[in-house]
Amino acid sequence: MSVTAVVGLQWGDEAKGKIVDMLSPGVEIVARFNGGDNAGHTVVNSYGTFKVRLTPNGFSSPGTLCVIGPGVVVNLTTLIGEIDQIQQSGIDLSGRLWISPRCHLVMPYHPLLESIYEQVKGLSRTGTTKRGMGPVFADKVSYNGIRFFDLSDNTLFSGKLRLQLSIKNPIFEAFGLQPLDYDQVYQEIMQLYAQVKDCVREPFGVVQEALRRDGSILLEGAQGALLDNNWGTYPYCTASITLAGGASAGLGIAPRLITQVVGVAKAYTTRVGAGPMPTELSDSTGETIQKAGLEYGTVTGRPRRCGWLDAELVRFTSQINGVTELALTKLDVLDGLETIKICVGYHRAQTGDRLWHYWELDAHRLEECRPVYIEMPGWLKPTVAVRSFAGLPPQAQAYVRKVEELVEAPVRYVSVGPQREATIPIG
Repeated sequence: MSVTAVVGLQWGDEAKGKIVDMLSPGVEIVARFNGGDNAGHTVVNSYGTFKVRLTPNGFSSPGTLCVIGPGVVVNLTTLIGEIDQIQQSGIDLSGRLWISPRCHLVMPYHPLLESIYEQVKGLSRTGTTKRGMGPVFADKVSYNGIRFFDLSDNTLFSGKLRLQLSIKNPIFEAFGLQPLDYDQVYQEIMQLYAQVKDCVREPFGVVQEALRRDGSILLEGAQGALLDNNWGTYPYCTASITLAGGASAGLGIAPRLITQVVGVAKAYTTRVGAGPMPTELSDSTGETIQKAGLEYGTVTGRPRRCGWLDAELVRFTSQINGVTELALTKLDVLDGLETIKICVGYHRAQTGDRLWHYWELDAHRLEECRPVYIEMPGWLKPTVAVRSFAGLPPQAQAYVRKVEELVEAPVRYVSVGPQREATIPIG
């Protein structure tokens, strides 16, 4: 039996989608287990370039079942657009996309509520993707959610929608917004549902059957571990569990059955939105990394904040995810730098030379920290055409080995470009 979880070890945007796409050929099931359409994954393969937010990245592999587990919240408009894009590229998804009826829906009122929350917070706003994630998960845990199960019963859905609009519309009116019309929302959702209802079928049985006969399952995590609602930089985080362990609740796989955890990290650090980022570079080096890495959010288009690799963070997220191997992506972005730094911990004012760990701090205290760096020589040679670890410049090889040492996990893949074939296996 092979159950592999692929998770991000930073603040998202680590190229998890690329690694899942690379590992997906021949895999029986690829499943999403958390998040929603606030998670953007870019995949480049022989079929073209795909920027997907909900569809599991096994869609390019014929015979692979793509599963959206009950831990995912679904925006119907986004999902339908992705299905159309994939099928127009010559990929047949017929019978290959299963969506749990337990998935909660992102309703039209959720993004509106999130915009209100961000507006009221002012300078203290979280910097969300404005996809409605916080409100939809809030509705889920406060028993106000609407699921695919509800859409299959017109009377049930109608009653739940009327109730939710009676709660949400007074909020909109209080902030000077037009209330949502019941008939309009009802018709919109039912028309969208009609386009995907053949895909709505509980995958638990087929997942368990694959486990019984030692089938291969690939679990695709969304966002990054540092955005986890419990262990991330709260409140600058997401609403779901972003760790490998989240697959247990988000898909229905027992923790002991996950046999491998691939942690994906960039060779440097990026972050979108607000929140602490100790190694952020607000200088020409940061701009160089941003331009070379094309660091703009897949979902929002916002420029990503860039900085040196924070090995203290990645070691922590590797430990909490139980990482068995690392995939180090975008190494080629560092090709033009003469000197490269790696953060190994933090100093705080008035605490002397003590080296602080991430897990000892909250977001407020992390903002006050100064990173402690080691320096390594750059390689000043292009690596984008390299297809073997031995072919990398010696300084680049040394950098990878230093990351292994600091993070305490073996690097098994190094990526030097967006294409599937630009990922170098090691060992």
